[in-house]
Amino acid sequence: MSNDVLTLSNILISNHDLENFEELLQLVKVFAQRGERFLQFDVKPEFPDTPEDWEDRLEAAFSSRY
Repeated sequence: MSNDVLTLSNILISNHDLENFEELLQLVKVFAQRGERFLQFDVKPEFPDTPEDWEDRLEAAFSSRY
């Protein structure tokens, strides 16, 4: 578990093999389940399927922890 803020850019850089927004959503859930407490949206995911409400969807995935 980390006390630091997890940034979206670090997730994307560390997982450059992600192919779409759905894979990113699943990975964000994994980080939440591991105990990360804070997620900062410092970049917009550049996937072709990134929805307009991408921030809300990532926040919901991170908050659900399931």
